[in-house]
Amino acid sequence: MTTSAAGGLRALAREHVAVAAFTIPRLLRHRVWRDADPQEGAGLGVVLVPGFGANDFSLTFATTWLRDRGYMPTSAGIGFNVGCTSELVDRVERRVVEHAEATGGPVVLLGQSRGGGLARLAAARRPDLVSGLVMLGSPLLDPAGAHPHVMLAAKALARLASVGFRGLMNADCLHGTCYEDNVRSITAPLPAGMPAVSVYSKSDGIVPWELCLDPSADCVEVHSTHTGMGLDPDVYLALRPRLAEWAERRYDLRPTG
Repeated sequence: MTTSAAGGLRALAREHVAVAAFTIPRLLRHRVWRDADPQEGAGLGVVLVPGFGANDFSLTFATTWLRDRGYMPTSAGIGFNVGCTSELVDRVERRVVEHAEATGGPVVLLGQSRGGGLARLAAARRPDLVSGLVMLGSPLLDPAGAHPHVMLAAKALARLASVGFRGLMNADCLHGTCYEDNVRSITAPLPAGMPAVSVYSKSDGIVPWELCLDPSADCVEVHSTHTGMGLDPDVYLALRPRLAEWAERRYDLRPTG
């Protein structure tokens, strides 16, 4: 990995630590975290997909928040999100199938940053198994439009893949057939009737907020950093009624008469 790419990743890591130190206490004090109705999710399954360079640990707070409200969250099982886009989407799709079987019906896909793009691609493949889609700070209109530091890191991974390192994205993911096919799919309209929300922030220093404005989704603005979206109370305030509605629709819990 080049010095500039490694330096960019270190800068992002420092930002994440700083953001977490400020944002986590605010989240834990907020009513959206403290007020938990364990019946709210009614067992609705949720598959969580981490962002670029991150793993399941990055969505620990989202997992806890969902579980405390009666949802059944699980990780996408992709490990660190550094692999080939098409291969990762295959793995997300397999987890969707497994979790839908385990929970008895369609599930929600929730992804952060690149993970939101992977979630969208998987949802388009299996709309029969997806009851809702959440994308947090995801560059949906141009997956290669992230901050130059991030793209430097991606190119460094592709160079490592070219000399035999397995499990990493390769050059085809950045400007070849893999990239072109996935850009076509990620910018295509979502299947009719699939509810989706794309959360964006004009304070996002990693993904230009305009790239999150998916015309197939309900686009919601929050005031958050990129890495802090999974820790921001405003994100949970925006998601809570939508997730509850999807759970209600999924299990037909609405009162009759």
